[in-house]
Amino acid sequence: MENIVILDCGSQFTQLIARRIRELKVHSEIMPWDSTLEEIEARSPMGVVISGGPRSVLEEGAPWIDPAILNMSVPVMGLCYGMQYICKAMGGRVRSSTSREYGRAHVTIVDDEATIYDDVPSRTQVWMSHGDDVEAIPENMVLTAKTDDGVIAGFRSPDGRLVAFQYHPEVAHTEHGTTMLSNFLFKICGCNGDWDLGDWVESSVASIRSTVGDDRVICGLSGGVDSSVAAALVSKAIGDRLQCIFVDTGMLRNREAEEVLESYEAMDLNVVHVDASERFLTALEGVTDPERKRKIIGELFVRVFEAESSKIADAKWLLQGTLYPDVIESGHQGKNAAVIKSHHNVGGLPEDMDLKVLEPLRDLFKDEVRAIGRILEVPRDIVNRHPFPGPGLAVRCLGDITKEKLDVLRKADRIYIDEIKKAGLYDNIWQAFAVLLPVYTVGVMGDDRTYARVLALRAITSSDGMTAEWFRFPLEVLDRVSTRICNEVSGINRVVYDVTSKPPATIEWE
Repeated sequence: MENIVILDCGSQFTQLIARRIRELKVHSEIMPWDSTLEEIEARSPMGVVISGGPRSVLEEGAPWIDPAILNMSVPVMGLCYGMQYICKAMGGRVRSSTSREYGRAHVTIVDDEATIYDDVPSRTQVWMSHGDDVEAIPENMVLTAKTDDGVIAGFRSPDGRLVAFQYHPEVAHTEHGTTMLSNFLFKICGCNGDWDLGDWVESSVASIRSTVGDDRVICGLSGGVDSSVAAALVSKAIGDRLQCIFVDTGMLRNREAEEVLESYEAMDLNVVHVDASERFLTALEGVTDPERKRKIIGELFVRVFEAESSKIADAKWLLQGTLYPDVIESGHQGKNAAVIKSHHNVGGLPEDMDLKVLEPLRDLFKDEVRAIGRILEVPRDIVNRHPFPGPGLAVRCLGDITKEKLDVLRKADRIYIDEIKKAGLYDNIWQAFAVLLPVYTVGVMGDDRTYARVLALRAITSSDGMTAEWFRFPLEVLDRVSTRICNEVSGINRVVYDVTSKPPATIEWE
């Protein structure tokens, strides 16, 4: 299998680089920046990518890759920090910028012979995110691109084996980024594109059987895509030795428990329904910090599983639907990665947990998981379901959690999703949800003054959840949603719409 090694220097986009490469049907593998030459060569890469990162290459203790890697026989591409590292390691000069450049920019291609820019317009939009820039490229290197301000945006070696960008071709805002990555993979590295998700399913089934042996596995089903596909995959591998547990945390959406249980019955999964809503509400009483909410829910979730697993002989494993974005945003992939938030799958597990963790999807992105679900014939209503956070409505009800607030949020969220579906927009949106704010505003209904809560609506488009754009609703849809919520949901008198992309915001508010 063709393989591209990505050296992670701590960028939050590292997983996105891997995803973009896989979209082009080339397998990619992420390794820490301090991996040795021997460790990298053992992966038989067709090429190496050096990621961006939050550190300055001028800082003491910043990631410093073994320079011997630059002399490998395979092509190397440096992105952002990776470009600055290559420059400095090969004798060029890097300087601190007078101001950090972040966001959209335009570059002009100044090298007509650069293979990496084949089929890319001479002037194109890119996405910048850096505090340093290259002052002078290394001797014998060829300048390939500059920004409108004259900043060096790219260079290459004369033979094209080394290429470097100051910007991020993996981010959707870089208009021809996919073309640049494709040129690197197929024209420079010589890849053919032989990675297939169907093959991944078969190899994963074999790996699960080998890992689990004769043990039984407990699966925590949430009703979402991730846990459902993970269950279908493990069920294919070990059959009825998979025992699924659906825990009602009290943080689920309106009628969600009933609907997902019907779907699991259609999938012929062994499912035990546990109503632990009172335990979760009690544990969360008075808690307002989102990190504490996630950790409390994560630990209690596992404790509920342990209580159930004690009733099942030979239960040794806890199956979780952890994905790549969960791992990178929790700072667990590579060294020096910045933590955005703890994920309930990877950041909230207690150290004394009795069950070993099985995470067969941790190398995949959401759209890959959906594709796996279709291969495994998981019901369409689950495969196409919008992502839902493990902590559920606990991180969509800002501030402290009460049953009354959750009920208000559930009613409003149901109206929002219903109207989206009626408008035929549900499948055009990556994720849509309502957020109950700890804010009261003055309103008027009839002749009466009201003082009620504010509800925020969020809807985004994305291909993988790593970057996102806010969804442009027809105004009449927002009007219907707002009118219905204010008329039908007691306790809300104002509705606002979130028009912030990721970055700079995250998708969830907490």
